[in-house]
Amino acid sequence: MTIRRFTAAQASAEVCSLGEGPVWDPGRQRLLWVDIDAGAVHEGRLDPATGAVAATAVHTFGGAAGTTVGAVAVSAGGELVVAEREVLTRVDTAGRRTEIARVLPRGVPSRLNDGAVDPAGRFLIGSMALDDREGQDVLVRLDGTTCVRLDDDLTLSNGLAWSPAGDRLYNIDSTPHVVWERDYDAATGRTGPRRELFTLTEGMPDGMCVDAEGNLWIAVFGGGRVECRDPGGRLLATVEVGAPNVTCPAFAGPDLDVLVITTSAGGVDPAEHPGAGRLFTAEVGVRGLATPYWVPPRT
Repeated sequence: MTIRRFTAAQASAEVCSLGEGPVWDPGRQRLLWVDIDAGAVHEGRLDPATGAVAATAVHTFGGAAGTTVGAVAVSAGGELVVAEREVLTRVDTAGRRTEIARVLPRGVPSRLNDGAVDPAGRFLIGSMALDDREGQDVLVRLDGTTCVRLDDDLTLSNGLAWSPAGDRLYNIDSTPHVVWERDYDAATGRTGPRRELFTLTEGMPDGMCVDAEGNLWIAVFGGGRVECRDPGGRLLATVEVGAPNVTCPAFAGPDLDVLVITTSAGGVDPAEHPGAGRLFTAEVGVRGLATPYWVPPRT
């Protein structure tokens, strides 16, 4: 079998210390992404013809001591749910911020990391250890304002995605390099037993998305690439990225045919890798799945 090979182009001028979690908002034709270390949510406009992304706004979180922002999602009406270090925050269209739920206890040496919206509009979010603890971090689903725990034995909870039918949930634990799978009932949120789908042996899996054909596109942190694999783990394609620390892919644009890729500048020599921390884009010959809108809790 021939492995398809693509090269991503640098798409943004802005540099993120730890860029992550790109989300396409079709209703407003905008791209959202976060800079985790800066505690910031970025907005931008994607030019589908060129793949360039022009930044239009940035929203920062935290006081003088700062915070982290692990992920963002958007509702059909334009409200945001933002994963701050320990809590989930709702941002209405006027910019007012309200804490929805506390996910992590105060002061725990962990932070919220990657998140995504399930096919029914529920937000899922995982955490990662900030010390040398292993196997004590969580993946939770936000039901209204209640957090339902799906996993409590992770070390670095990362990419989340669903099969095209919405009946399987994929999630990554980066430290052991494992992609997990379980049955998922979108109507109720019930899940089946978790099972190992496959392990990446060359590089650390980070963020992830799924295309319309059901294949997984996985960022390889430290590997300078995105890999496309089928659910059996077979490598189908690679996207080379001009930055070593690739964090997350997402399909964007009016036709969901532009792969947007976030990267990190942390610990990278900018003279050697001038693209580190910037957005990259690539056309890879397939379309992505539409990202469901988050359904905010009733107030």
